[in-house]
Amino acid sequence: MYKILVVDDAGFMRKMIQSHLSKAGYSTFIEAEDGQRAVDMYLEHNPDLVIMDITMPNVDGIESLRMIKQKNPNAKVVMCSAMGQESMVMEAIKLGALDFIVKPFKPERIIQTVSKILPMQ
Repeated sequence: MYKILVVDDAGFMRKMIQSHLSKAGYSTFIEAEDGQRAVDMYLEHNPDLVIMDITMPNVDGIESLRMIKQKNPNAKVVMCSAMGQESMVMEAIKLGALDFIVKPFKPERIIQTVSKILPMQ
């Protein structure tokens, strides 16, 4: 069973992502509300995938991605961004993010991205 860490400062956004992925058969989720907590939760739970917003308080998604990749260069991370954050998306890809999803999300885009990385058995 895959573990997915969902990181966003908006609780409703974390729940929405989990809801869409639950319908596709994914069932084990961990949540974090900012980048520092994401790093802590990553180290504690070693999830199979991280879905992380770029813009968050305290530690942003770019810095959190950098810290996670320093701890585990093989970490699988997908970034989420709003339109107009192209430079940050490019930075995330350079740091090793596997993909990015643009907000507002289309449910099929979330499922397609995750199932490419974590195929259901």
